[in-house]
Amino acid sequence: MTDQPRTREELYDRIRKMGREEFILEEMIRYGFWPAQGSMPQDPADEIRRAGEIRRELEQLRRESSRLQNEKALRKQMLKQRLEESRRKQQETKERRERERQERAQAWNRKKQQEIIYLGEGVSAGLNNSQGNEERLRLLNLPLCNTAEEIAAAMEISVGKLRFLAFDRKTATVSHYIRFKIPKKTGGERLISAPMPNLKQVQHWILENILQKLQVHDAAHGFRIQRSIVTNATPHVGADVIINFDLKDFFPAISYKRVKGLFLSFGYSEAAATIFSLLCTAAEVEELELDGKTYYVALGERHLPQGSPASPAITNLLCRRLDRKLTIMAGSLGFNYTRYADDITFSTSGDSLRHICNLLKRTESIVTYEGFAINQDKTRILRKSRQQEVTGVVVNNKLNVSKKILKQFRATLYQIEKDGLEGKHWGNSPNLIAAISGFANFVAMVNPEKGAEFQQQVQRIKKKYARRKK
Repeated sequence: MTDQPRTREELYDRIRKMGREEFILEEMIRYGFWPAQGSMPQDPADEIRRAGEIRRELEQLRRESSRLQNEKALRKQMLKQRLEESRRKQQETKERRERERQERAQAWNRKKQQEIIYLGEGVSAGLNNSQGNEERLRLLNLPLCNTAEEIAAAMEISVGKLRFLAFDRKTATVSHYIRFKIPKKTGGERLISAPMPNLKQVQHWILENILQKLQVHDAAHGFRIQRSIVTNATPHVGADVIINFDLKDFFPAISYKRVKGLFLSFGYSEAAATIFSLLCTAAEVEELELDGKTYYVALGERHLPQGSPASPAITNLLCRRLDRKLTIMAGSLGFNYTRYADDITFSTSGDSLRHICNLLKRTESIVTYEGFAINQDKTRILRKSRQQEVTGVVVNNKLNVSKKILKQFRATLYQIEKDGLEGKHWGNSPNLIAAISGFANFVAMVNPEKGAEFQQQVQRIKKKYARRKK
């Protein structure tokens, strides 16, 4: 009797579990109103029991089905949650990558504002080396600019502008130079590459703050303060023999690599030397039109352009060893030596004349060793019996200008003063007034007495021309 329900809730619970008919049957058996199971053949109560079993089995199946339905719903819910989690992670990843991209872009922009890491193919290898010899730079009294940021700050321009001016482009849509040709006195044409204002300003900075602070050899007279064609010619006045050499393709012979080596020798880092040498050199280009747009295509390697304010000073510095060797060699043979740009001049008198052949051979050897070449067509040996000239100045007995040229100039001034400017010319300049003024000043520099006479005549022509123009 211990398993009998003791409360109403237990009773109802048992009826729900067994079923009403089966519960009544069990109670009737328990109270003796019905025989126990198995004691009556073909007991009708078996059907009630079987129905109870079937009902319980159905209930169990319903519970199992409900459980399975719940599992399916749970599985669906889990898949939904996983999908939402995957989407959330994808969004987070996308946002993180976008933040990282923006951070990289900002870092790159900051880096570009402070550094230059690429300036073109074949010239960018040393841009990550900003270690210079500061002790040597201080000794030479040169600016301590070993990084792109320091160079830009010293030049008072942005790093971006410095990159734009120094970048080496094999094909470009912008040119930093205006290129034109002018006729040479000896025939042919000379290519002039005049830098545009922004690059010219930078080249002037290099000239004034670096190049002009360095000592060049005393034999160099071109492009130096208080030096001129007159000082170049003076040591050779009255010599028995004058020997003139011309260095072939002087500016094109000085390559980008040689210029970079020069700046490295001053103590600058490889990064700074690369930037300075790119600013001071250029390649010859060909202009091409394509789809209405102009392209500038490099035809060769970079070299010193004739027309840059920095080029002459660089040539003097690069020729220091050449000047030193030729000075020593000339002195050992009894000759004087001077150089004005690409014009090399030797002179001697007396017994030293016997060393002329030796001097010719040794000069060619030294010039070749230093990376230059002699223009054999322009080599001249001038004896005292004929007119001797050094960089356009006659030096036979004293400094003077060629009598033939003076006679032609005097005649030209007379014709201009008498008949006017129309149809007259002097030299290759299209500006007649500028041409006669320049030559009169040249004569005054060589021969002040004759020059003053010409200058006065030019002034009269200028006043006369100005009155007619009014």
